[in-house]
Amino acid sequence: MSGLAGVRFWRETKSRYNLTGNRCGVCGTVFFPPRPVCTRCHRESIGRMEEHKLKGTGEVLTWTFVHEPRPGFEIQVPYILAMVRLDEGPALLAQMVDCGPGEVRIGTRVHSVFRKIGEEGKSGVIYYGYKFVPD
Repeated sequence: MSGLAGVRFWRETKSRYNLTGNRCGVCGTVFFPPRPVCTRCHRESIGRMEEHKLKGTGEVLTWTFVHEPRPGFEIQVPYILAMVRLDEGPALLAQMVDCGPGEVRIGTRVHSVFRKIGEEGKSGVIYYGYKFVPD
């Protein structure tokens, strides 16, 4: 997928911009990104997965510095990349912003923010996503 088709795909992906996952209607396990079937209940969950808007709050499980960003990303290096466990259960990888290295530790409480990630080539179409800041 490339060009504007790629940007459109991400803009139309509800979970990317809203932190929308889903919850198993059988056991209550929450997933992000959404899954068609629960990894705990398996077949029993088919047709019973419910959309679930995540609060966007959680805590840092681990973190690291990144010194070489992916091409096309508007990120000053080094930057902090963290594995965040959301309060509802799922863990996700995201950039930490508006903080320095001394402000992030394992267990730091965080919340999600919506920020610019980069631009799509020469077209200049901007795309956004979730990042996290310390509480």
